[in-house]
Parts: sequence; structure tokens; C-alpha cells
Amino acid sequence: MTGQVARTLTWAALSFGVSGGARAQDVPAVVLAPPTLLTEEAERANLTAPVVIDGQVLFRVRGFASYPAEQRARLIAERIEAAARDGSVPLSVKPVASAEGIRLAAGDRFVMALTDADGRLEELKPETLAAVFAPRIEQAMRAYREARSPAVLLRAAQQAAAASLALLLAIVLALAGLRRLDRRTSRAYDERIHSVQIQSFEIVRAQRLRGLLRAVTRLVRLAVLGAVVFLWLQFVLGRFPQTRPLAARLLQLLLDPLGRLASGLVAQLPSLAFLLVLFVLTRWALRLVKLFFESVERRQVALRNFEPAWAMPTYRIARVVVVAFALVVAYPYIPGSSSAAFQSISLFLGVIFSIGSSSVISNVIAGYSMTYRRAFHLGDRIQVGDMVGEVSEIRLQVTHLRSPKNEEVVMPNSVLLNSHVVNYSALARKRGLILHTTVGIGYETPWRQVEAMLLEAAGRTPGLLREPTPFVLQKSLGDFCVVYEVNVYCNEPAQMLRLYSLLHQNILDVFNEYGVQIMTPAYEGDPEQPKLVAREQWWTAPARPREEP
Repeated sequence: MTGQVARTLTWAALSFGVSGGARAQDVPAVVLAPPTLLTEEAERANLTAPVVIDGQVLFRVRGFASYPAEQRARLIAERIEAAARDGSVPLSVKPVASAEGIRLAAGDRFVMALTDADGRLEELKPETLAAVFAPRIEQAMRAYREARSPAVLLRAAQQAAAASLALLLAIVLALAGLRRLDRRTSRAYDERIHSVQIQSFEIVRAQRLRGLLRAVTRLVRLAVLGAVVFLWLQFVLGRFPQTRPLAARLLQLLLDPLGRLASGLVAQLPSLAFLLVLFVLTRWALRLVKLFFESVERRQVALRNFEPAWAMPTYRIARVVVVAFALVVAYPYIPGSSSAAFQSISLFLGVIFSIGSSSVISNVIAGYSMTYRRAFHLGDRIQVGDMVGEVSEIRLQVTHLRSPKNEEVVMPNSVLLNSHVVNYSALARKRGLILHTTVGIGYETPWRQVEAMLLEAAGRTPGLLREPTPFVLQKSLGDFCVVYEVNVYCNEPAQMLRLYSLLHQNILDVFNEYGVQIMTPAYEGDPEQPKLVAREQWWTAPARPREEP
């Protein structure tokens, strides 16, 4: 066939198809210019498209350079459906010969046109091809009408309802059977797993085996339920003509994403292999670093000017550094890391982290600062502001204190770093903690007597150290009294409150025994006689005279 004849036939076929479609109001009434027919190589490479009615492929048609196969197949399917919806159109498709080719029409409804180009693709004459396509179109129109008849739709609805009830029953039975299987499996294997645990002393491993067994049973349960729901969905969708194409493609819709994932996984195998090797090396490096710092903590490895208590905090810092370095190395090999979406999400997460983690980072830095400053240790009694408590736990962001009332106080490390911290336990074990309390005594009472009574009260108090010995200070000479301060030693800061209470009790008892009033009366004018202590009363009992310097 010469090029001029081919161009003429193609133009005639397209003009004929469009003009017929214009009468059926399926395509616009536009007169096309004579298109250029594809070359033989292009014809062989050009794709065909299926004509699909209610999910059933009737036949395939070819396309042209300016008339793609998909568009042509879609227009033919729309014409067939329009003729089938119109009850006045007869269910007989007749081929009609014309100068341009073969026309297929249902009554006065144009369906499609066949040219020599269509026949050449199938290696058949257009007349033979029309004789093959016509009964298929008639059968499709007949099935289209029957599937949408009220009786068929009612029967389909009844079948769908019955299938739904069967689905519920199958789910109930499946769940009951799987629960029974789970119980039998647990009874059969839990005792064996427990015996392996006792013999090998691997408690965690036994728990993991039980967890793996439960995970397998859950996976079986999900697989069974998924299969039942899939069969139900495919059956119900296949009952109705509107959803029948979806039912035919349901399995494909599920398998296509899996296939794309599998192909993408295969393409990323070199990068995944590198990430796997990097993960193994990073894990090995972390274990080696942890082993080293654990040895430092146990004093098996000695580092100059490095406290063993710093070992684990330093290990946590080293772990962050190693993981950060591994992430930097792994980033280019992460699948999708070069895409704009991945980079945008990374930037967004970085902004969110930087905005929301300022207080977290400040607490972490404060926690490490407090650790390396050795401000306190576990079990120390400290005071932060108005809060007094025993350090029960030191975490990366917060420190837990147990108050004297057995209350747990969670304090951010940044508050500790910015506050005045008093540690009662730091020197108590070596030099003793000094407890002190004050009393105000009038000027008429000899100071030597007051000191002796305060020391006697300290001696009566159990739990105080006898060495170093207690001592008394005269803190101030007030307007109405002398302020005395008794200082005693103890090595148990946790007993501070109890020791203070016992000391106060003994002070009250001693002063009452010797008839000395602690509360000083207030007055507005000077007394007639000066409130002095005569020299002969300086050594009033229980004071004992001593040699004057």
C-alpha cells in the first residue's frame, strides 16, 4: 500500500467514525484534517486498548497517530453502554459496508467503524473482523440490560446480605477456633519453654520465645480474617454490575503495591546492604564502648583524674556521638533520602525538634553538669531552695528526691543547676554534720550556767557524736536577752529532724530542772535595779569552776 492510499484510508476511517458518533451525540461533530498514518514500524510498536463493558473485555482496538487507542476504546465502550441503556435500541448489531470501511450499528445507533488498518493489524479483512465483533457487542448489550433488571438486582442484594451474614458467622467461628488453638498452643509449649528457661538461666530469652509464639498466632489470626474478608468483598462486589469491574481488579489492587514495593526493594538492595553492614559495625562499636566504661565504673580500668561515677554518663555521651556519626554516614544511602519530600519532612522535623526540645536539652546539659561537678550522689540529703530530701534517683533530665514526709519530688536538672544546693551528706561521714539551735536567756542568768545546761542537754540526746565535742556560741547580746547557740555533731543526715526534736526536748527539761526561764519578758522602761549577775553566782550549778586564764 502506498503512502497516499494509507493516508486516505486513515482519514476516511476517522472522518467516518466521528461523523457517526456525532449523530449519536457521543463525540463532537468536528471534521478532522487528514491525519498522517503511522509507519509500519510505528504500527507494530503502537499499543492497542481493550473495550471493556462491566469488567469484561470484548475485544481490542488499535489507535492512530492523532487518535490514541485508549481514547478510541473508551468512546466505543460508551456508545455500547448508551445503546444498551436505551430500551428502544434493538439487541442486534449489523455491519454496514460503506466506501470508507465497515460500520457496526445497533438500529440507527452508530457503535464503531472498522477500516483496512484494523484488519491489517489482525491479519483479517474488515468484513471478517466485523462478523467477529458484532455478536460480542450484542451479547454485551444483552448482559448489560439483564444485569440491571430489578429482579437481578434484588437477587444480587439478597446474595450480598446472605454473604454478609456468612461473613459474620465465619469471623465468629474463626476467632473462637483461633482462641482455642492459642490456648492449646500455650498449654503445650509454655511448660517446655519454662523448663528451658530454668536450665539455661535465660529468663529474657524464654520471655522472647513466648512473645514470638503469641506473635505467630496473632499473624495467623490476621491472615485468616483477611482472607475471609477478601473473599466476601470480592463476592459482594461481583454481584452488582456497577462494582463488577472493581471486583475483577480487587486482587490486582492488592498485589500491585506489593509488586512495586518488591521491585523498589530489589533496586535498593546495594544501599540496604551497606546500611546493614553499618548497623552491625555501629552496634559492635557501642558494645565495645560500653564494655570499656563499665570496666572503668567497676575500677578494673583506672583513668587519671577520672571519677568512676562519671563512667556511665560519659558512655551515654559517647553513644550519642557514635549514633550521630553513623546517621550522617547512612543518610545518603537511606531509600528516598534524595527526594524533595524526604528532605522537606526532615527539615520540618528538625524545626519542630529545635522548637520543642529547648527545655529538654537544657535539662540534659544541666544533668551532665551536675554529674561532673559531683554536687551530690545517690542517697545524699540535700536542700534546694525550700525543699529538703534524699536523692533517690538521678536521671538525664530530672532528679528524684524523697522528702522527710516520704514524698517523691521530681525536680528538673536545670532548676538544680540554677539553684543554691546544700549537701548535708558530703562531709557528714568524715567530719560530722553540725546541728545547731538557739535559745534566748535573760541577762540575769549567768552565761556559764546557760552554757553548762545546753551542753548537758546535748549529752542527754542519743544519736549525737561525743567526738568532736559539742560547743556553745553566744551569737548576740540583744535588747532583752542573750542569744546562745548550741552546736552538736552527727553522722546521719537522714536523722536530722529526729535529732533536732530530741535535742529541743532535752533543752526544755534541763532548763526546767534548774529553774531557768527561756522566754524573756519584754518591758517598756529600764528596771530600777540593773539586771546583773553577782560574781558569787557565776558558778551556779551545774556549772563547775575552772581556772581563769
